[in-house]
Amino acid sequence: MNHIPLIIKREYLSKVRKKSFIIMTILSPFIIAAIPLLIGYLTSLNEDTVKSIYVLDESEFLSDSFLSNDQTIYTQLSEVDLETAKIISNKKEASGLLYIPSAPIESVSSVIVFYSQESPSLSLISSLESKIENKLSELKLQNEGIDLSLIEASKTSISINQESFEGVKTSKTGSLMKLAFGTFSGLLLFMFIMIYGGMVMRSVIEEKTSRVIEVIISSVKPVQLMMGKIVGTSLVAVTQVVIWAILGFIFFIILTAVFGIDLTDSQSSQQALVTEALSSPGIGDEIKIIFNEFSNLPIANLLIAFLLYFIGGYLLYTSLFAAIGAAVDNETDSQQFMLPIMIPLILAIYVGGPTVVDDPHGTVCTVLSYIPFTSPVVMLMRIPFGVPIWQQLLSLAILVVTFIFTVWFAAKIYRIGILMYGKKPTYKDLYKWLKY
Repeated sequence: MNHIPLIIKREYLSKVRKKSFIIMTILSPFIIAAIPLLIGYLTSLNEDTVKSIYVLDESEFLSDSFLSNDQTIYTQLSEVDLETAKIISNKKEASGLLYIPSAPIESVSSVIVFYSQESPSLSLISSLESKIENKLSELKLQNEGIDLSLIEASKTSISINQESFEGVKTSKTGSLMKLAFGTFSGLLLFMFIMIYGGMVMRSVIEEKTSRVIEVIISSVKPVQLMMGKIVGTSLVAVTQVVIWAILGFIFFIILTAVFGIDLTDSQSSQQALVTEALSSPGIGDEIKIIFNEFSNLPIANLLIAFLLYFIGGYLLYTSLFAAIGAAVDNETDSQQFMLPIMIPLILAIYVGGPTVVDDPHGTVCTVLSYIPFTSPVVMLMRIPFGVPIWQQLLSLAILVVTFIFTVWFAAKIYRIGILMYGKKPTYKDLYKWLKY
């Protein structure tokens, strides 16, 4: 008798009824929304800090390079020696003292010193270096009798138009949009695997350590139990996402009602802003490029591929997590098995991304888009750049076959591992279990 529906129901209800699930499902959207606000607030605190820098320029040709602004106040010191300047800066609790000794233009850059009580930030030093470099370059050119206005006028900005042999226009902006879609897909898959794959693993470990599993497998095949747990947890994930979407919609409606936001007026103002932006030559061209790139994206192909690869990749990795849960007695012992499993997914994100940008149809990207443990991420990164349908179908077929093999592999480990207690398994033990 097929007990999978009963296992799915039990697994689903046991998780959605937990207080931790209910609390985190409600609080998670607020936590996610609060994190960017917190980051922005902390960043603004750092930006609001005004730095005070004293400048002692004995060379007398760099003083006009340091103009005060909202973030930094420069105070010029004159007719004092270095030791006195240090004392003044220290008493005033300045961020530091920039000392420029008297030296020829050719060698002054090697003797400039910045004195401070605490180690200065990299951004501050980089800013000072940039100001000095620009000023010294201008002075050297002027000493050679070169007109700076001619050099400035000679600078030209180039933006190469891109177009395929079929007449489809593309741009660097479009490449970034395509890469952003793939990166977002990969990170979303990674998040789901870590959260809900880990949930499956912990569920197996809990039942194994409580010996409940011994009663369950007396009437249920291990492979049915594993599949029921995977599907049940997947439905929990779907439920949580749906609740988040509903909460987000309700929260949006409440905000519009509380603050009296008229959506029709906001849409009209947005249309007016878009029209005004389009009338502006520079901004209008950028917006047109973005709309053009978005319209050229294979939206239907992307959505279908995202759904198939997301489900395939999630099931593939979740089955391995279930096998790990069956093989160990606690989460601490699971770490030795999780790292080898997660390495391909990490490589797909941090290696696949740069290689796709460099050459989306190169050997590395193509190979990674066929390997089932990396294809859910890399292929989604490549599809916006144009991948033949036969390559996508071949990659999906390999992913499905690998998932079936992984389920068999995981079920073999699951069948023996759920009854093993008190011994930390090794890779050699897992190999032996496959033979039983």
